[in-house]
Amino acid sequence: MLTEELMREVRRLEIRARRRVDDLFGGQYHSAFKGQGIEFAEVREYQPGDEVRTIDWNVTARTGLPHIKRFTEERQLTVIMSVDCSLSTAFGSVNRSKHQLACEVGAVLTLAAGRNNDRVGLQVYGSEHLGDMESFHLRPSKGKKHARRILRELIDATPGQSHFNLSDALVELGRTHRRRAILFVMSDFLSGLNNRDEPDWAKPLRMLNQKHEVVAIQLTDPLEFELPKAGMIRMFDPISGKRFSVDTSSRKVRARFKKQATFEQNLITKTLKKARVDRVELSTSRSYVEDLVRYFHKREMQKR
Repeated sequence: MLTEELMREVRRLEIRARRRVDDLFGGQYHSAFKGQGIEFAEVREYQPGDEVRTIDWNVTARTGLPHIKRFTEERQLTVIMSVDCSLSTAFGSVNRSKHQLACEVGAVLTLAAGRNNDRVGLQVYGSEHLGDMESFHLRPSKGKKHARRILRELIDATPGQSHFNLSDALVELGRTHRRRAILFVMSDFLSGLNNRDEPDWAKPLRMLNQKHEVVAIQLTDPLEFELPKAGMIRMFDPISGKRFSVDTSSRKVRARFKKQATFEQNLITKTLKKARVDRVELSTSRSYVEDLVRYFHKREMQKR
């Protein structure tokens, strides 16, 4: 049952996201994510400056005038967004939580893909509102109604405690989506880091990237990397579910925390690089706009 409050929130999110798309992302997204091939469009008479390699020699011989073949990009892509709603994404010490950041980025990507006539699908896992369900899926589709449904599901998702983690989500994506797609995996990637060699999601990520094009959007917060000097504080670890006290006035405690956080971040970065997966780090402490535009531009340059 949709409440008026939820619908108002969807409209607010749509307005914010649409401004981002209008101002920045339309052309950037189109250039960064090309279609799967090209298709024949027409034959026309050669004009100075045309690429010589495109000359249609059969038509040229028949008419006595040089003609070229023109092709257009097969634009339509399938875009799947996988959104981590585990309890760790509820954290945010600056402007918003990591989950709220994921919602707005997801909305922007949905509208940018829709503007380019791409089909968009959604996977949400770890959310409190799923109840006994391990994850929620929306099949890839197009249209304003479908886009609003995605925005609604993003807003309605509430970070919660779940045994269904990132590794499970990646395995499920590989099983569910057979056709090649662009997969935006939005997570803090903090689950499954117990093994010091590689996370438990490393293997399913590599397998997934062999068939699909995976982009890892890592959601971070500055307090995850460095503790403030704030005396004795109570902390909660959403991964283990444990509560404990920490003396942040201790230099050794802060140094140990920073060392562990640096190790985990390096492990995540190394794992994504080894899997040949693009990584985009978005922080709750700054606007995600410049980071995404920078990535889109870099990707466009690499594809040329």
